[in-house]
Amino acid sequence: MEPGERGATRIADRVVAKIASQAAREALRSGGAADAGADTDTGTDPGEVALADAVGARPYAVAAVRGGVARVRVAVELGYPSDIGARCGAVRRHVIERVGELTGMEVPEVAVTVERLHMPRWERPERGARRGRDRVR
Repeated sequence: MEPGERGATRIADRVVAKIASQAAREALRSGGAADAGADTDTGTDPGEVALADAVGARPYAVAAVRGGVARVRVAVELGYPSDIGARCGAVRRHVIERVGELTGMEVPEVAVTVERLHMPRWERPERGARRGRDRVR
């Protein structure tokens, strides 16, 4: 068959959305050494890695594909404190790169929404310490 007679491969919106979701998760896991509290050896914040691994914290993406162009929206949850702008920028860049690389599509727009900020969990003091007993004076 001649190339002009062959069919075309169409990548569904939900496939692009899954790729974008995974790319966002990769970006959140890789982090950046410039983020507050980041481990300078690995470039990751242990809290962010744990958050990215949490079941409820997986990024959610929606994509619209028209004629080889994909527009993507990604919703993420971030740890607090962190550089929100830098984290969203890293997610945006990685999603553009991975979706383009894996699908061959142009990705001119990636909207990143932060749905939730997670505070670190502080250990609860023991009951006696809360009422003033066993306090150092």
